[in-house]
Amino acid sequence: MTELLVNTAMGLFTVALHQERAPTTCAYFANLARNGELNQSSIFRILSTSNQEEHDPCPIHIVQVGRSQLYGSDRHTIEHESTLQTGISHTRWVVSAARFDLSVLYGSFFICMRDEPSLDYGGARQADGQGFAAFGEVTVGRDVVEAIFNRAEGSDLLQNGIAVPTIGLRELKAGSR
Repeated sequence: MTELLVNTAMGLFTVALHQERAPTTCAYFANLARNGELNQSSIFRILSTSNQEEHDPCPIHIVQVGRSQLYGSDRHTIEHESTLQTGISHTRWVVSAARFDLSVLYGSFFICMRDEPSLDYGGARQADGQGFAAFGEVTVGRDVVEAIFNRAEGSDLLQNGIAVPTIGLRELKAGSR
């Protein structure tokens, strides 16, 4: 098993990667972490009830981590692993790849803070109906992520992002933790 160790200014949380179900997306984020490309990033976006339009047809509750699409020019094209392929639905604590377009990623992922079926294949959050590529789950430090989510502001983009000094990688042998 492989885990992302996300060290934030508010504490540490761990993301277990579902490599057997979403191998391409997991390899993408594992390589970014292995190469230190997600270090010195941030939690820069929190979507909650308080900062979405009341008439939004698909309001979501998420915490977004990594590179901000507003500042990053690094875009990577990888195969899109839809929830239809992987069977990983966007339920609470599931982690998914943020994307510019289908198969175009920029080193950012988000955590679902509640069940979000509109992010799955066929969901209405993306006009193309392909949804987002879910690839992992927060397994340790859920209290940290909850505290981060409670820092939502009036806008989804945080005025002062929450620092993420490092996102490391840990390989575990079967049966160990």
